[in-house]
Amino acid sequence: MKNERQLKILELVAEKEIHTQEELSAELKLAGFSATQATISRDIKELHLQKVAGKSGGTHYAVSPNRPQGEKETCDKYRSVLHQVLTSAVPAGNIGVVKTLSGTANAAAAALEAIRIENIIGTLAGDDTLLVLFANEQLAREFCRDLNVLYIKD
Repeated sequence: MKNERQLKILELVAEKEIHTQEELSAELKLAGFSATQATISRDIKELHLQKVAGKSGGTHYAVSPNRPQGEKETCDKYRSVLHQVLTSAVPAGNIGVVKTLSGTANAAAAALEAIRIENIIGTLAGDDTLLVLFANEQLAREFCRDLNVLYIKD
């Protein structure tokens, strides 16, 4: 249940500007997850979420781009997300087209960015498809090959 809740948290902060723990709790409840304030606080810490400036001038939660290096446990959590949601990866020119379970492409994008996979220029996520941009076709092919070997079950 913890992994599923944390996956949902990653999805929510990727999709919406969540300003407070109370808002996050309400969104989780709407998604069918019940969690105490203390649990949500621990999840925020474990996922290395931080407050960033929003479009409206306030702050909201986001995956920290400056999370400390060498934190194997945190990387393992993001890798677990990838194992759970990725279904396929194919190159299309300099783009990796990654398919996910329905509703999880944003979480997959956040996980890829959080574990800092090399050479990714940027990501664009929809509902169940994630586009990962690279400088050239070879990098996209290598990325898709690695995803298929490391994360996607046959």
